[in-house]
Amino acid sequence: MNEPDSSQTQFWTKRWEVGKMPWDLGGIPPALVTFLTRNQKRTTALIPGCGSGYEVQAFDAAGHDVTAIEFSAPAVARAHEVLGPLGEKVIHGNFFKHDFGKKRFGLIYERGFLCSLPPARWLDFAARMADLVLPGGRLVGLFLYGNEPEPPPFPLTDEVAAGLFGRYFKLLSTESVGHSVPVYDGKERWQEWERLED
Repeated sequence: MNEPDSSQTQFWTKRWEVGKMPWDLGGIPPALVTFLTRNQKRTTALIPGCGSGYEVQAFDAAGHDVTAIEFSAPAVARAHEVLGPLGEKVIHGNFFKHDFGKKRFGLIYERGFLCSLPPARWLDFAARMADLVLPGGRLVGLFLYGNEPEPPPFPLTDEVAAGLFGRYFKLLSTESVGHSVPVYDGKERWQEWERLED
C-alpha cells in the first residue's frame, strides 16, 4: 500500500473535510504578534499554505500588503469564513506553480507549510522562497525541529536547515517557542532568515 503523499492537494483536502487539523492554532501565534510589534517597517508579505488564514488579519492590521495562497479548497473556504472581506487576499492555488508575475515580497511567513511537505520537496521550497523574496527581504516564522516518528509533520535539523537555506539566506535569529498546538509543542522555533544578494 502506498504511503499518502502530503505534497498532494487531496491529502490535505481530506483532512480539512473531516476536520482533522491538529496544526490549527485557532488564532495568531504569539511569536508573530511580537515580531509584528517590534518590526514597524511595512512591506509586501506572502503567506504560503495559509490554512484558516488567521495570520492574514495580523499582517493586514500591521499595515502590510499581504497575499496568501492555499491549495486546498476546504481550507480556502474556511479562510473566507474567518477573514470576511479580507478573504479576497487568499489565492486558491499551488504555491509552487502559481504565477505571481513580477511581484516579489519583502517578507514571506512560514508556519506549518515546510513541515507539511515530504523532505524530497524541500529543495523546491527553498528555491521558490529564494525566487520570491527580495534581496534583503526576510523569510520568517515558525519552523519545526526535532524528531517525528510518524510524519507528517516532517521536522528539520540544524544541519538540514543550513544546507537548505544557506545558499540563499543568512540566519539572523532563532529562538524556541513555548506554547503551541500539541503536534508541534516543544519543536517550534521562531526564525528570521535574510535573503542574500544574488
